[in-house]
Amino acid sequence: MIPASLHMKNRLPAILAAAALGLAAQACTPNVDMRGNLPHADLLSQVAVGKSTRDDVLVLLGSPSTVNSYGEETWNYISSRTESVAFFAPETKERKVITVVFNRAGVVKDMSTKGLEDGKELQVVERETPSAGKELNLLQQMVGNVGRFSKEGSGGGMGGHGGPMPTGR
Repeated sequence: MIPASLHMKNRLPAILAAAALGLAAQACTPNVDMRGNLPHADLLSQVAVGKSTRDDVLVLLGSPSTVNSYGEETWNYISSRTESVAFFAPETKERKVITVVFNRAGVVKDMSTKGLEDGKELQVVERETPSAGKELNLLQQMVGNVGRFSKEGSGGGMGGHGGPMPTGR
């Protein structure tokens, strides 16, 4: 007969291998993240161009993600689905932008849907815009302040009038 402790020792590597395999499989499962407001297709079909009002759209689709504050009143419903695996950067798998344009009377004038394929890649500019002034390091800042402030009442203080600071009365 085999002792129980020896029988368990023979199984330990198999148990550890199964646990490691389970953890590795879990790490490779994508983490899905849904963001934004994506109205259901049935509700979108109920919005009638030339007939539905702002209030109708608000009741059917809810609050928009953004409202344009210039030109014609335009409501945008924006949603996206991203997936990330382990430590890799998230990847956008799906994006939808539903645009509802209203006329001056508050009636739907136009409605459109755009997806990820309609988006444009933006080139990020790496340069910096120069600004006026000096760039001082810590030592230059500290030495530059020596003598700029004096004791109260001896003149040249922050108030600039040589006396105590006004109390606001």
